[in-house]
Amino acid sequence: MAKPNIKKGDTVIVIAGRDKGKTGKVVRVLHEDDKVIVERIAIVKRHRKPQGQNPGGILEKETPIHVSNVMLLCPSTNKPTRVGRKALDDGRHVRVARVSGEVVDAR
Repeated sequence: MAKPNIKKGDTVIVIAGRDKGKTGKVVRVLHEDDKVIVERIAIVKRHRKPQGQNPGGILEKETPIHVSNVMLLCPSTNKPTRVGRKALDDGRHVRVARVSGEVVDAR
């Protein structure tokens, strides 16, 4: 499986689907399904019956979005960008924003 271009904590923009154009922070990455959960994006309502101490009611939760439907926001230009990889002189590999060439993070 390829290395993921999106990681937990990244700021992404939704490029397809009903929430197109919205931005948010990645809360969780589901590697086995190639999906991400983005904060306050793809909200659905679920009805829950009361059980024990839980009062029940209508709950809102985020649903997973496929990684192909989100793009990383470049930290410097704040534009959607593809992600590249680059090896630094000290041997570390980093993710690079294709729009500006800026290093997104170091691993």
